[in-house]
Amino acid sequence: MREYHLAVIPADGIGQETVPEAMRVLDALAAVAGTFRVTRTEFPWGSEHYLRHGAMMPPDGLRILEHEGFDAIYLGPVGDPRLPDSVTLWGLLIPIRQQFDQYVNLRPIRLLPGVRGPLADKGPADIDLVFVRENTEGEYSGAGGRVHAGQPDELAIQSAVFTRTGTERIIRYAFEYARGHGRKRVTSATKSNALQHSMVFWDECFARVAADYPDLAHDQYLIDALCARLVLRPETLDVIVASNLFGDILTDLGAAIAGSMGLAPSANLDPTRRHPSLFQPVHGSAPDIAGRGIANPIGDFWSLELMLDFLGERGAAARLMGAIERVLAAGRALTPDLGGRATTREVTDAVIAALRESA
Repeated sequence: MREYHLAVIPADGIGQETVPEAMRVLDALAAVAGTFRVTRTEFPWGSEHYLRHGAMMPPDGLRILEHEGFDAIYLGPVGDPRLPDSVTLWGLLIPIRQQFDQYVNLRPIRLLPGVRGPLADKGPADIDLVFVRENTEGEYSGAGGRVHAGQPDELAIQSAVFTRTGTERIIRYAFEYARGHGRKRVTSATKSNALQHSMVFWDECFARVAADYPDLAHDQYLIDALCARLVLRPETLDVIVASNLFGDILTDLGAAIAGSMGLAPSANLDPTRRHPSLFQPVHGSAPDIAGRGIANPIGDFWSLELMLDFLGERGAAARLMGAIERVLAAGRALTPDLGGRATTREVTDAVIAALRESA
């Protein structure tokens, strides 16, 4: 029996409700599969930790995550209205991404059976794509600063950093993913008409890497045109590779056309496996509904599927995705964001029942 050690950080808002439900699903799946087990260590890091201690995690938090033998990290949503988003994001998630070189942010977007999307005449066959977002540099590299704070001549500079190594490796990952998963086309998000240095460089790297994959079609769109295409003709897109900022924006738009942010998963990957990778739903901490027990946990479960697939438990991952799809298609356990009345726990119970039925 294979054994995995998982670091769990429920973090903020509805994460305190959805992450425990995800762990219930993981336990049920392990029991049904019978081929692996998961031990967990939970860390109370996040905004409450900051309000008590002045930091989102302890000074040795990264060392703990790296050296305690964790196979993966499962993180809930980060954000609290009592703190600036820049504090919460840069205090927990971004340091983990950068320190552990999780340079791939993988976000599949699908209109799942039983979910009603907002686009007229678009069904599950039309919205099925994968975003590959650069995750450690680009616009979110953190380079820059402010001078003359509070003065009339105050100045802020934020510099995007694109290296050849960082740019080519994320583009190559997108092509390798497409080839390995039966995808046919890789599309690059750019803005080289206005960003004459960074995005022209990005385009050159894309063309250089694309030449190594003659079996795959490739194209590129300016980010504004790509946003329009994503809404108007999502069926023409397959794998999209983008910089940190462009990928961030596109993936939220993608989740919206797929029916709900509550459905969207993500994986922050170090493909070399030198460091633990991190898996996280992207629905946000949703303070407006926190504590009411109505948050959609499907994005949490789908993030588990991505984790299991990355760990090599592909059979269990497929079984979990199948259970999710059957529950949604039946329409009996939909949370309010999907037009239903089910609670977070009721959705979890339905997915667990579907897992046990598949045994």
